[in-house]
Amino acid sequence: MSVNQRMLWIGSAAFPLDNLTRVEATKVKPQRGATFLSFLKWLALTAVVYVVVNASSGGDARIGESGNPVFVVFLVGLVMYFIKELLEPAKPILAVETAGGSLAVVTLPSVDELRTIAGQIVHAINHPEAEFTAYVHELNNYNGPVFNQNGGTNTGIKL
Repeated sequence: MSVNQRMLWIGSAAFPLDNLTRVEATKVKPQRGATFLSFLKWLALTAVVYVVVNASSGGDARIGESGNPVFVVFLVGLVMYFIKELLEPAKPILAVETAGGSLAVVTLPSVDELRTIAGQIVHAINHPEAEFTAYVHELNNYNGPVFNQNGGTNTGIKL
């Protein structure tokens, strides 16, 4: 990301500095409640599939050693995924919002580094001659360095 000639560049997206309404470095906490509800949904779906398979085989479907291990493997995978999601730490992000409602989000390992970049952006807003370049990491959950949103609509990921 960089500031050059009164424009903030995040990847290939350009934002006029005069159009920025919010620059915030914070940590985004994982949505553990939504993860738990998703786990329950998949668990219920697995139970329904098992009941259907059991009914179609005349009550002969078994789970475990003498039966089909597919359900056991799926349940173990589901529980492992759920535990991984619950143990996910909060991610440090730098959110840049414009007057038009667009939002760009980038990350680094430390909130302090992101606060420094936020300070450089604010300094550049107040000082037209200021320019800088900073390197940011990609957001692992979003598969790219910048996640763009316009209002409530995802406008894509810019690399």
